[in-house]
Amino acid sequence: MMARNPKLYSHQRLLEAARAHGHQLDIIDTLQMYMNIAPHNPQVKYKGQLITGYMAVIPRIGASITMYGLAVLRQLENMGVWSLNDSVAIARSRDKLRCMQILARRGIGLPVTGFSHSALYTDDMIEMVGGAPVVIKLLEGTQGLGVVLGETRNSARSVIEAFRKANVNILLQEYIKEAGASDVRCIVVGGKVVASMMRTGSTGEFRSNLHRGGTATKIKISPEERSIAVRSATLMGLNVCGVDLLRTNHGPVVLEINSSPGLEGVEKATGIDVATKIIEYIETHVGPAACTQKEKR
Repeated sequence: MMARNPKLYSHQRLLEAARAHGHQLDIIDTLQMYMNIAPHNPQVKYKGQLITGYMAVIPRIGASITMYGLAVLRQLENMGVWSLNDSVAIARSRDKLRCMQILARRGIGLPVTGFSHSALYTDDMIEMVGGAPVVIKLLEGTQGLGVVLGETRNSARSVIEAFRKANVNILLQEYIKEAGASDVRCIVVGGKVVASMMRTGSTGEFRSNLHRGGTATKIKISPEERSIAVRSATLMGLNVCGVDLLRTNHGPVVLEINSSPGLEGVEKATGIDVATKIIEYIETHVGPAACTQKEKR
């Protein structure tokens, strides 16, 4: 597993599930890995030793190290290591703008979204997405960080202009009031929704992220929500992901897709062993015997 913090709940659960199935899973700090890019003998090293003998990799690449993490993952793919989510799919999903353009092209419902380089057309952009209040998002944000609610036209304009002066790329999205500071997270594994929960923001908070103090409850999703979640994961090319949906007056829309979804909230809210489902999916692609091969260094 490529991960910076082995003590995180999600990483420990995947480790437990792998061991319970008789597999060896090593958690390796992504930033301590380095590579030799050669045409005939590509290599990755970790703390001075060659990484060999692995049949599969679980990439848990934090948003702040996306570029380097994907470089390491591509190198492992060049070495023939099967990846739970491949580098192209992760890169596609991490680019919020590209992600939304792909989904929109295939008819997936989305919040009305705007993007512009110049701040000269800020007022028109605000009108394009339905007027204030408007949600302002950093393209690289995660876990609710870099998401601001412009409650009035003036406040939205001030935030947008400040970001643009700092040369920060942002998206504007319509604020969907009827969602009530709640969203639906669907965990997709191998083309199936294996667990779903509703996340609700804390009092006075429009973001529903659990890292921001939100709460989670188990829910039953509709067939339409299930279909949208699976289709969205497929369009991104992700074998495992979290698809966040908003329930609107005109049906469910996709808010975001997370290629490294946290497991703590959904497992505790639903009682479903998502970690084991992920390990079982890996087994179907590399085989139980292959997973147990020990690292050779």
